Amino acid sequence: MSETKTICVAGASGLVGSHIVRAALGKGYVVHGTMRKLDAPARVSFLNGLPNASTHLKLFKADMAEPGSFDEALAGVDGVFIACLTPTYAGPSGKPAREMEDEQGYAEIIMPTVDGCLNIMRSAVRQGVKKIVICSSTSSTNPVPPVPVKNEVDHWSDEKEQCRAKKYTSAAKTVMEKAAIKFAEENGVRLCIIMPTGLYGPAILPEHMKHNPYAWLQRVINGGEGRHGKVPNDSTSMIHLHDLAALFLAAYENPNASGRYYGVYDSWHWQDIYAELQKLLPNMKVPEALTEPPKPPTGFDFTRRDGLGVPIRDIPTILQQTVDWIKTEPFKGERRA
Repeated sequence: MSETKTICVAGASGLVGSHIVRAALGKGYVVHGTMRKLDAPARVSFLNGLPNASTHLKLFKADMAEPGSFDEALAGVDGVFIACLTPTYAGPSGKPAREMEDEQGYAEIIMPTVDGCLNIMRSAVRQGVKKIVICSSTSSTNPVPPVPVKNEVDHWSDEKEQCRAKKYTSAAKTVMEKAAIKFAEENGVRLCIIMPTGLYGPAILPEHMKHNPYAWLQRVINGGEGRHGKVPNDSTSMIHLHDLAALFLAAYENPNASGRYYGVYDSWHWQDIYAELQKLLPNMKVPEALTEPPKPPTGFDFTRRDGLGVPIRDIPTILQQTVDWIKTEPFKGERRA
């Protein structure tokens, strides 16, 4: 960079957001990080402990559910990364999304994500910020019927089909992306949407360790059962968090980048993932084997992703580096809030 720029990361203490903060600080950016609560010393201390944080990181309290809440954090910044749209699997009462009907699913699962994203984007426009990068999910790119190889331009999930299947959490990403794209077009914003799944590599905050994939990988390392008792006839995609953060920054830094980008390395069948893990952990508890022919893994066209110029680790490397890191007991003695 020829000059020091300031960027904002909405959701700085989240798994993705904290890695964007780390990567941005490493490249010399001044970072405004937002959190819903600043009175969370475990989170704040780990973010403030990142390299360059003492001089380049400022944390702000902001809640996407409150219009105008991000105005202060977005003042004077060049771009904003919206990484606070985490999946919501239950409503305020604790009722699981899968048990809801459409009216409740829209009100409690879908619209809080949509409205929250638009609240941040409105604050950005008010502050003159015209570069926005959103973290979404590959769940918005599952057309019906499925296609052998999908891309980010032509292939969308159908939110009505997702709702009929009670997949309100996934539908929230589809509806949010469409609303964000419309808002960006109407307000002259250069918008990029990164769509990851399966986040691996080191975590930055101890609390992230209680969630997957860290939770199930820790069980495997300790000799327990992995994510499945029996290998499912399905595939999953993944990416190393350092590479994902690099994709976010590349999308922001490239003036020609806009639209949707996959944020995954590739997809593997679960039987291949467990076989790879067994190479790393020969004594691991192996799930019950698949008995039917394996379904082909999800196919992706990565032309757009590769156009961002970010080298991405392959799945064997991702798994090895994640397992090796967990085995170091990185947060030993820390409370996983």
